[in-house]
Amino acid sequence: MIKYALACEQAHEFESWFPTSDAFEAQRKRGLVTCPFCDSAKVEKQIMAPSLTRGEKAVAPAPPEPQPVAALSEKDRELRAMVRALREHVMTSAENVGRGFAEEARKMHYGEADQRSIYGEANGEEARALLEEGIEVMPLPIVPDDRN
Repeated sequence: MIKYALACEQAHEFESWFPTSDAFEAQRKRGLVTCPFCDSAKVEKQIMAPSLTRGEKAVAPAPPEPQPVAALSEKDRELRAMVRALREHVMTSAENVGRGFAEEARKMHYGEADQRSIYGEANGEEARALLEEGIEVMPLPIVPDDRN
């Protein structure tokens, strides 16, 4: 059995066990692996430290390097809550067009599709090209979870 650290498109993190790596991929492709928080089937594996075995003993991975941390002020926590609320509003009130974001934004801009609120994925080059064409877009902020 393999335990994977997983995260959905809304950055919810969770873990799950699978008999093999192929079993995980097959179940994910069929939409059977879903986020327990939002039920999204857009789930990806996260980076994990492996647990290695040598005979009967398990060899623990090296501890991670310390990361810089910051204590958040009340104002910073309020700002984070507002950003989270903005992201949730967009994701519940707009249409997710996925990787077709740039194409759909162009269709709307040039009158080939109905105007509506959309969100999706675009790389830096696609976003710059949209802005150069006069199409207003903005990145949807990612909010770290409350443990960060």
